[in-house]
Amino acid sequence: MEVFVRFTEPIVSHGGTAYYPRVCGRKDSIGRWEAWLEFEPENGGPTLRSDRETVQPNRTDVSYWAGGLTRVYLEGALDRAQTVTHRNGHG
Repeated sequence: MEVFVRFTEPIVSHGGTAYYPRVCGRKDSIGRWEAWLEFEPENGGPTLRSDRETVQPNRTDVSYWAGGLTRVYLEGALDRAQTVTHRNGHG
């Protein structure tokens, strides 16, 4: 796993918890790159992880994709990551 971008501005959940997002990725079994978002809570606790957010042909394209993420996208991804966590019984 590789961390492509660490955002320094927190995203605040609907519950009021501040999370610092980061874009993570890895090469899949057929050579493409997949990426997801992880959200580390400011006050400690478990890191939330979204499902796969994108598949790109190479790591350069993942980096480009990550660089274009907006605050609105990150807020939506945090909502998705919280849904994944609850669906998997971790929250």
